[in-house]
Amino acid sequence: MPDNSSHYKEIFLNDLPLMDVRAPVEFNKGAFPQAHNLPLMDDDERREVGTCFKQKGRQAAIELGHRLVAGALKAERIAAWANFAGEHPEGYLYCFRGGLRSQFAQQWLRTETGLDYPRIPGGYKAMRNFLIETTASTVAASHFILVGGLTGSGKTELLTQLDNAVDLEEHAHHRGSSFGRHAEAQPTQINFENTLAIDLLKQSARGRRVYVLEDEGRMIGHCALPLVLHQAMLKSPLVWLEDGFAHRAKRILRDYVIDLCAEFIALHGREPGFIAFSEHLRLSLRNIAKRLGMERYQRLAAMMDAALNEQQRNGAVDGHLAWIKGLLGEYYDPMYAYQRNNNADRIIFRGDRRAVLAYLRQNHL
Repeated sequence: MPDNSSHYKEIFLNDLPLMDVRAPVEFNKGAFPQAHNLPLMDDDERREVGTCFKQKGRQAAIELGHRLVAGALKAERIAAWANFAGEHPEGYLYCFRGGLRSQFAQQWLRTETGLDYPRIPGGYKAMRNFLIETTASTVAASHFILVGGLTGSGKTELLTQLDNAVDLEEHAHHRGSSFGRHAEAQPTQINFENTLAIDLLKQSARGRRVYVLEDEGRMIGHCALPLVLHQAMLKSPLVWLEDGFAHRAKRILRDYVIDLCAEFIALHGREPGFIAFSEHLRLSLRNIAKRLGMERYQRLAAMMDAALNEQQRNGAVDGHLAWIKGLLGEYYDPMYAYQRNNNADRIIFRGDRRAVLAYLRQNHL
């Protein structure tokens, strides 16, 4: 396979399966969504070979690698590769730079099983660089419209109804606020950037040049937006989504209490899941205690504790509306109103969900 970007583009546009023969520690730090980790060496073996390379040189390290991955262990790994290749004949294998590890995997597959499975010469690094360049080039060639609004106004829901939306919070697996984490962990920074780049690549390939994004800060939880995208967003026009206070409070109740509690219970089981959910809410409030001020924090924390106790006793959730309304009215609404006023010159349209959807579909698809 020639080593050029057109092939990387084909791989990501078509979600072609990838066999990643790097060590698990490398894979867990960053990988591609369609990749499966079937390592040539595990973490300990890789560490031993790396130490040998530094102390004794390349040839000694290669010889050590052959001694460590031999016999039944070697046969087991070749069998796993052969099984993957049989299930995914359209795929490719790679290591970090397309060097020795992927070469050995390819050779062993051919020698031991007769399978001639294609290898990506540039490896992970070349494909990762391709995705970084994809994000930069797509941003440079595109226009962005941001959807802003007070907390709970349904910005994320609105994005799901637009063909040209990019849901940054979905890629980051985080709702963006202090309370925004999900039960399951966020992706690594690299994985966040990779999935976002692939999304942009696919939309760009369909001829998309205008994208609708939610107005976000640089950080979404612990995931940082690519700098080039964040800088473009700071200059982009805003559409302001409006909704009533009561509707917003109920949406927060659904998303951050009812649905999130269900996530924690599904992941951990009923009792430990509810405990983990409760700890998450309390910690999220505690994390903004300084900004709230001690009197306000203690008052909202008492409301939250009472609501959690009631929910644990009989499953009732309406008690959470007390602290939600307090937090919206006393903290989030004033903060977002201040940001809205500071960006008033960038706001090109205001309206409720129906009006904003109609405006975006008519003017920015």
